[in-house]
Amino acid sequence: MTQPVIEMRAVGKRFGKLTALDEVSLTLKEGEVLGLMGHNGAGKSTSMKLILGLIRPTSGELKVFGHDPGGAAANDLRLRLGYLPENVQFYEQLSGYEVLDYFARLKRIGTGVVRPLLERVGLGHAMYRRVKTYSKGMRQRLGLAQALIGEPRLMLLDEPTVGLDPMATRDFYGMVDELRGRGVSVILCSHVLPGVERHIDRAAILGRGRMLASGSIDELRQAADLPLVMRLRTARSPESLADALRSHGVLARQTAAGRIELEVPVRAKVAVLRSLMADPEVADLDMEPPTLESLYAHFDATIRDRAEAAPAPTATLDAPQGVSA
Repeated sequence: MTQPVIEMRAVGKRFGKLTALDEVSLTLKEGEVLGLMGHNGAGKSTSMKLILGLIRPTSGELKVFGHDPGGAAANDLRLRLGYLPENVQFYEQLSGYEVLDYFARLKRIGTGVVRPLLERVGLGHAMYRRVKTYSKGMRQRLGLAQALIGEPRLMLLDEPTVGLDPMATRDFYGMVDELRGRGVSVILCSHVLPGVERHIDRAAILGRGRMLASGSIDELRQAADLPLVMRLRTARSPESLADALRSHGVLARQTAAGRIELEVPVRAKVAVLRSLMADPEVADLDMEPPTLESLYAHFDATIRDRAEAAPAPTATLDAPQGVSA
């Protein structure tokens, strides 16, 4: 069996009395894209800093490519990693070319990679301009180019589409798909969940430092057991549809677009579809299974409900003051 690229076993991280991670277990395989989700303070950035070897676990075991990321192999491991932080910062007086040249030298990579990387992320036209003239989106592209230096085998991307326009976002996710096709493993943190769903193999949802749920989108849907949504055009009223489908547990409401929206339990999907397709009043129908966004909201609400019912927990945070990537 191939060794996991990342293996976290009951990893905990505390900063004094503050708990950032509480016995989190996680694996990442070669060529797999993992979406790491969670609210601010859930533990996402702490997890990334642990994987990078910038901080050490308080408890549990963490291996990256089979080694302790903060141990003797740390320098060699970092040459195999690419990291894009949420808020990228560069020397403002340097040009984009000079910035990338500097990071290439730090990674002991020939500077011949600089121009192709800048072209690849759409900065070829601005490579000799000073960074202080770059927009936020351009700085994000420069950060992505920096993360790609050296053909890394593991990419850690923290809110990588912040500041990118829709076309640049599309190009970015195309690059993620390309990396996966080349066997590169990727951890992708994002709050823009609709854009993430089609480009990840699995999702891991953190909340208050704990792992709330982990698995493929289909596995999370089964675990959450949320209803799917059907939208249809029909001359019938929501009340008459609700009455006709009440035995299946269906809820109906009118939408602003003039359609009727049904919430249908997954177990009743086929029976409801048959009933609607046999109804001559139904003119159009589309169906949407629970999205990653709704799944995240479900699991996040679950832990919030538990927290409200339980005694006040130990405070949590994403990263302490003074610890940065």
